[in-house]
Amino acid sequence: MSSPPTRPRPPARVAMITVHTSPLARPGTGDAGGLNVYVVEAATQLATRGIEVEIFTRATEGRQPRSVELVPGVQVRHVVAGPFDGLSKEDLPGQLCAFTAGVMREVAGHPAGYYDVVHSHYWLSGQVGWLAADRWHVPLVHTMHTMARVKNAGLAAGDRSEPRGREIGEAQVVEAADRLVSNTDLEARQLVDYYDADPGRVRVVHPGVDLGLFTPGDVAAARAAVGVDPGDLLVLFVGRVQPLKAPDLLLRAAADLRRRRPDLGSRMRVAVLGGPSGSGLERPRWLEDLAAELGIADRVVFHPPTTRETLTDWYRAADVLAMPSYNESFGLVALEAQACGTPVLAADVGGLPLAVRGGVLVRNHETSEWSRELEALLDAPDERARLADVATAHAAGFGWSRTADALVGVYGEAMASRAHRIHADGA
Repeated sequence: MSSPPTRPRPPARVAMITVHTSPLARPGTGDAGGLNVYVVEAATQLATRGIEVEIFTRATEGRQPRSVELVPGVQVRHVVAGPFDGLSKEDLPGQLCAFTAGVMREVAGHPAGYYDVVHSHYWLSGQVGWLAADRWHVPLVHTMHTMARVKNAGLAAGDRSEPRGREIGEAQVVEAADRLVSNTDLEARQLVDYYDADPGRVRVVHPGVDLGLFTPGDVAAARAAVGVDPGDLLVLFVGRVQPLKAPDLLLRAAADLRRRRPDLGSRMRVAVLGGPSGSGLERPRWLEDLAAELGIADRVVFHPPTTRETLTDWYRAADVLAMPSYNESFGLVALEAQACGTPVLAADVGGLPLAVRGGVLVRNHETSEWSRELEALLDAPDERARLADVATAHAAGFGWSRTADALVGVYGEAMASRAHRIHADGA
């Protein structure tokens, strides 16, 4: 009688790499977004399981300490690579050698076998992780978060395409990784279809939501906290202000709705929480200018990224969260809003069909269609209440604890696979 298969052992120590954005940065501005939340929450959950995590990110200020404890068991290490200021994400490929050298210097004193796994996030980090994993003789696990070929297949009008160099770099990382972590089944298929990934190395691990923070609450208190009138119909946008996220489509739809339905338009307020990013940095005030051009500046408010506690108040205060993005690998914002009981109006793209149950998916990016769907939700409080119940129940199935458990399994697989390969090569 054969013995049952041995369960792969979990790692004791994981090196996470996120070159272009720090887990300490506030999501919603610059290049900070869902990736930052993912890294923080995943690392924190891994630490609760006794797994030490060291996160390597590029230093962007001279006064940043060399190392910061995020939570017990999680260290964020700032690596100097290029000037602190004035470098965009597009400039960073030229600094990958310097960053990699900095990482190697940081860990030069560690004994062999110090790390069990390298987990890189985004393609820039994958390039560094590829070399680090090879040098440390450990497996590379990689999460893409976004993919150039997928983004280029669904660009917003007038937005610039991702460069060929990024596509080549992503393809190299896909080939080098021992395991590829995708957010959804769709993303897993895209890795295979767009990058010829080995399906046997792709694992689907859904991101999560902080179910202790993002919860339903007192709407009146939340509105008072963020300064929203009790009688307003609040439509909320949360994210980086760039064409990819399509906040301009939301403003155009709101303007069209106000023209067609002055009774709703007079009560509707649109709140945009986030800062310029990506190609949106070329015209930092483009969205404010558009609101004025559309004649709705008096009904649109702009707020910079805020704390997660205040963000919770905004979610609770909103009647609808809008996510008109042209691409989302998952849609953490949609999940956070639903956990607070807020219905979501989202584009039917990327991971949003999985992330959104308590809401409505829009199959195109036509202003008229978004205006009609927005009208239908704002005009139907009973339907919003029904969707709110669906939203909270759906979000409850996406805790970060489940994400971490799945990641531990992927790490164990990668470690076992590498050990088996080394044994086979040496036989």
